[in-house]
Amino acid sequence: MKKITRRESILSLASAIAASGGFLKAAAQTRTNPAKAPAAGVAPAQAAGSPSQPSASDQAFQKFVDEYFDGFFRFHPSRATSAGIHKYDKELPAYSQADIQREILRNHRALTELEKIPSDKLSAINLFDATVLESLISGHLLDLTTVRMWSKDPNFYNNLASTALYTLIERDFAPLDERLESLIARERRIPDILNSARTSVTNPPAIYTKVAIEEAQSQFNFLQNVLPQAIAGTQSAALKAEFATVNQAALAAYQQFIDYLQKVLTPQSNGDFAIGVQNFQKMLLYDEMVDTPVKDLLKIGQDEMRRVQSLFMQVAGIIDSTKSPLQVLQNIRQNSPAAGQVIGDAQSTLADLKQFLTMQSIVTVPPAPIPQVKESPPFMRALTFASMDTPGPFEEHSIQSFFYVTLPDPSWTPDQTSRFLQFFNRYAIRIIAVHEVYPGHYVQFLWLKQAPSKARKLMPYLKPVETSIEGWAHYCEEMMLEEGYGEGDPSLLLVQLQASLIRLCRYITAIQMHTQGMTVEQAAGFFQQEAYMNPANAQREAERAAFGPTDLAYTLGKLEIMKLREDFKQKAGDNFNLRAFHDQFLSYGIAPIRMVREQMLQNNTPVL
Repeated sequence: MKKITRRESILSLASAIAASGGFLKAAAQTRTNPAKAPAAGVAPAQAAGSPSQPSASDQAFQKFVDEYFDGFFRFHPSRATSAGIHKYDKELPAYSQADIQREILRNHRALTELEKIPSDKLSAINLFDATVLESLISGHLLDLTTVRMWSKDPNFYNNLASTALYTLIERDFAPLDERLESLIARERRIPDILNSARTSVTNPPAIYTKVAIEEAQSQFNFLQNVLPQAIAGTQSAALKAEFATVNQAALAAYQQFIDYLQKVLTPQSNGDFAIGVQNFQKMLLYDEMVDTPVKDLLKIGQDEMRRVQSLFMQVAGIIDSTKSPLQVLQNIRQNSPAAGQVIGDAQSTLADLKQFLTMQSIVTVPPAPIPQVKESPPFMRALTFASMDTPGPFEEHSIQSFFYVTLPDPSWTPDQTSRFLQFFNRYAIRIIAVHEVYPGHYVQFLWLKQAPSKARKLMPYLKPVETSIEGWAHYCEEMMLEEGYGEGDPSLLLVQLQASLIRLCRYITAIQMHTQGMTVEQAAGFFQQEAYMNPANAQREAERAAFGPTDLAYTLGKLEIMKLREDFKQKAGDNFNLRAFHDQFLSYGIAPIRMVREQMLQNNTPVL
């Protein structure tokens, strides 16, 4: 009988979409057997060990990893910079259609090469990595060949240009002049990137062009005002002059790009943002290794929303039974800081959280400084309220980490500013800090530095497994209150429940916008009605959902982790320890929860 390869397993699941409308049956037939899984309670690095003489398969796989990521980082050099690999700091493609076609061919060849490596001769760590890498590479190909944001989202190109520059100035990983040389080399390519947007993007969805205009205007301001300040410390007159010339050319290109978006592309923006059921299902399979049919996922989300809404109403009644739940929440929102206080409030919250983690033995926090809270970069403002930026696992010269918060636009009216700041009320900022920093994203990425292999450390820079990243952070919000954070304050619990409702709305609108025809306007109304959001923030959420179904991952990942914890607890019995569970989960790096689950439980039981 012909052996089923890893790639055949993935492709058979994908082909099952059209044939049966779901993955469950196919997944059961083709699931990788976790025969090499380490014993429950043992971290992978401890269990697998490193053989003194790696097998030929292991050597071939390590060569594959080196060569694959070398090619990938030449296509996405800013991701190498973020990972702490600075070999590619001066590189930046134009992202022309020819560049994209070369990347497509390279990834097809990579999958062929990976198939040739005998999986039964790989170590446990390498088998895990090879299985995940094959799935993520398939997801990368799906993005390039089928979803094709490069052909329908002008902001795809703005994001590439923005991050290419920002990653060189956000932290001092090298002397300023060295980073400035790289900055000049990359900024010189910006006119070519924006030209690629003009030639490649046709008939985008109107919302994509709208957001692209906002982001391009922010990037113009970044180039004009922020970037010159960032390099002002250089003592090299020659570099200053070269930067001035290149920066002026980039500014001119951006002004022309903005004019093009407003006058030419906007009238031509009649495309559909929905990716469709089959692509939605494939994206979940490749990126998250989730094979649950979309219709079942929707029911899971709707059931969870009813449960959380019931809790929300109960807690609101405890706080003030004479008011409606929305009125109770609105009173809490009024306890919000002025714009100038948001960063300071967030910074003081971090120290309290770190102390709580230590005192309650919730998770091991690898040694690292408390992150610095800063305002979100201009090009990130339109689609995010808060985010975390941690040095990559290979960064050796900078340990600066940044917790970004988006502040009100100075051009807004007082009423707009006040309503926006309600998102950062005194209770919400604590939940946001749990999610982004302690013990959320920041702690998870600190653990990534200790991941057992190069491949494991680099996977998030190829395709971030959002159910692991956002699922962990969202899980932490609920778990921390379970463990006593906030001392049972019902107002803090109500805000946490609203945060869950927002993620549940993201979950449901992701499915309905991309598979059932829900519009941005309908999604905004859904966020207002079901998650009690004000119109401005609800509109922001709805627009974000139009860019892809990945926001499903917050709730989906949280539910996967909660089920894993309960199953692990049942298996461990009286020996269950919460910190040990969290430490073991994080020790596997940022990987699909299905893979981590199979390692921790040594079985293929359902993830949901």
